[in-house]
Amino acid sequence: MGHSHSHDQAILIDPARRRRASIILWALLAPVGALALVMVIVLWPQGSYDRFALNGSMDVAGGASMQTGTVTRSLEQDCPSSQGLEEVGGKTLSCTVTYVMPSDGGAEIQLEIPAEQLQARQPRAGDELRYLDLSAVDTTSGAPYVFVDYVRTLPMILLALAYALVVVLVAGWRGTRAMIGLVGGLVFMVAYMVPALLEGGNPVLIALTGSTTIMFVALYFAHGLNAKTSTALLGTLFGLAVTAGLAVWLTDAAALTGANDEHAMTLSTVAPQVSLPGLLICGLLIGGMGVLNDVTITQSATVWELAETAPHAKASELFLKGMRIGRDHIASTVYTIAFAYAGAALPVLAIAALSDQSFGTTLGTGGMAEEVIRILIGSIGLVLAIPVTTAIAVIVVKATGTGGAHGRRSARATPTPIAIDSQL
Repeated sequence: MGHSHSHDQAILIDPARRRRASIILWALLAPVGALALVMVIVLWPQGSYDRFALNGSMDVAGGASMQTGTVTRSLEQDCPSSQGLEEVGGKTLSCTVTYVMPSDGGAEIQLEIPAEQLQARQPRAGDELRYLDLSAVDTTSGAPYVFVDYVRTLPMILLALAYALVVVLVAGWRGTRAMIGLVGGLVFMVAYMVPALLEGGNPVLIALTGSTTIMFVALYFAHGLNAKTSTALLGTLFGLAVTAGLAVWLTDAAALTGANDEHAMTLSTVAPQVSLPGLLICGLLIGGMGVLNDVTITQSATVWELAETAPHAKASELFLKGMRIGRDHIASTVYTIAFAYAGAALPVLAIAALSDQSFGTTLGTGGMAEEVIRILIGSIGLVLAIPVTTAIAVIVVKATGTGGAHGRRSARATPTPIAIDSQL
């Protein structure tokens, strides 16, 4: 009878309890953030690794260079690679020849695009290609130009701009801050994590310090310096710790080598100081970081919304209600992770269907085993982070608000009814 309707719609803030909650959160987070900053400084790369590149007109080997050009047309005619073979008893073959105008000028050149590429997509006039120029190499056989790949810069830039535009239009200023944080995180990875790995640094330390630093900056920048964000950050750090522990153990226990694709093999050749299993662990942590961020910030916000709509609910009630929502989030996110990896592994699954190997044998092969273990480790970290984040959020929100089943006011201070989400 004595409570107004407005008091039922917002938690009554006690400034003293609010300060205590903030102090507790910062007492937990500040040492972690300071340690991460110190480790970033200590592990910062010195640029001591050997650099190499295959772009522009840089010499590759004995005069060979990587070039780009634009497709003008494609014709069925004698293959450039087989011309002259009849002189040594061979036979000239016919194939699809693509004519390309080099970007740096000069006459048209002829390229043979591999059959599997042609089967997937025929080159079209206007397509930009990357090719290896062997015309300056002293060779008596083979085509002077070798197809490497399509240049996809323009469509990828357009897609990235469309993504940024959609995020900004729908999420407003918070979406804009998230995009800026994303770009900053990627720049940090390229400037710190990748060079540090190439110098042979400890991959687990690099991944943990890099991921922790990115999460500190990205979460606070996107969601604000408040108790809700601090709660989500604590949950994220817990999930990262679980993911790191499982990744280190299973990489050894399951004999994961990280050497199951051409990029890894190339890296092991040109940068033997890089640990491929360590690189795999680093990738697991970076991949799990984004998913953990999603679930922890959502779960933290959920608890605050529940507390705002039921300001006098007990801590146990808030936790149980939060976990009911969290369980749905767990189910949907696990599906997302599993199907995303399954989609990427479809060619491997298709090959397994054509062979006489069992499905279990296929899953146990190097490449598939890495993906399966990646899914399971990421999912375990995600699942455990949700109850931990929910519990932390409940503790903080009850310490910040007046709490109690009846919400009695303190005789010493008059709390102010205020919306938690806008002030914490």
